[in-house]
Amino acid sequence: MSNQSKGNSELGARDDRWYLNIMSPNTKGDKFAWLDPTSIYINAKAFQDLLDDLDTDLKSVEFDVVAGLDAMGFVLGAGLATRRNVGFLPIRKAGKLCVETDSVEFGNYSGRVQNMEMRLPAFPKGTRVLLADQWVETGGTMDGAIRLVEQQNGVVAGMAAIAIEENERTLGYRKSYPCASAVMPGSRWQAQCNAQFLKSFNAYDPANTFPNAGRVV
Repeated sequence: MSNQSKGNSELGARDDRWYLNIMSPNTKGDKFAWLDPTSIYINAKAFQDLLDDLDTDLKSVEFDVVAGLDAMGFVLGAGLATRRNVGFLPIRKAGKLCVETDSVEFGNYSGRVQNMEMRLPAFPKGTRVLLADQWVETGGTMDGAIRLVEQQNGVVAGMAAIAIEENERTLGYRKSYPCASAVMPGSRWQAQCNAQFLKSFNAYDPANTFPNAGRVV
């Protein structure tokens, strides 16, 4: 196989976003998120393909730093920052940082009101910040992060996530900012995420998440 053909074959394999199949369903009840994407991170091939896809989709987006939202946005954000050779900034739940902070109140996906914080100062005026979170459901947490960045005169350059569910607020984000998500709008995955049930759950096997597991389709 030529290098070009090999490259096209690998791109085609990534285009189907195969790694979304290994995400885990919630087994602990309503107070938890409806699925767990962290199985993608423990599988090296899955994690690399996820980062490849997001980095490709963000190719035209310029940013100076990636801000990851507490807590699982740290994983995705740090991976993307490393790919782009830019810095990483954690946005944390209240009371976790040992330095002066900015703080905002927000409503999370469960409807609870919480506070999040960012170090003060975090960056110079005009810094372009890519916001990264594992999953955007209601958009409340992302709204808090936007306000924190803008409070310090930063510019929200875009957003990245494994999935951005569709509702009035998140559709507004897609209109206002460049948004990259492994779950692509209009795809079968998007419809399943909006319904909060993946068809892959019916055949879910935890062994498929193991680091050396083969590609699962």
